[in-house]
Amino acid sequence: MVRIEFLGPIGKAPVELEAASLQEVADQLGKDATLKEWLANCAVAVNDTLVSSLQTPLKPGDKISLLPPVCGG
Repeated sequence: MVRIEFLGPIGKAPVELEAASLQEVADQLGKDATLKEWLANCAVAVNDTLVSSLQTPLKPGDKISLLPPVCGG
């Protein structure tokens, strides 16, 4: 199991999923209409390290964080 955290305004409680790659996480989360748009715009971190490839492998216990874009001044 991996744990997915939704940061900032996404406003969803963390979930745990069985997944061997970020692609599998994206496929499963994409079934939720409220998350679909966020998935296209968020940065993703695995164990607090930003990653850019959906082919990133995952192992049990990994923490995936979805970081929505922010703006400020």
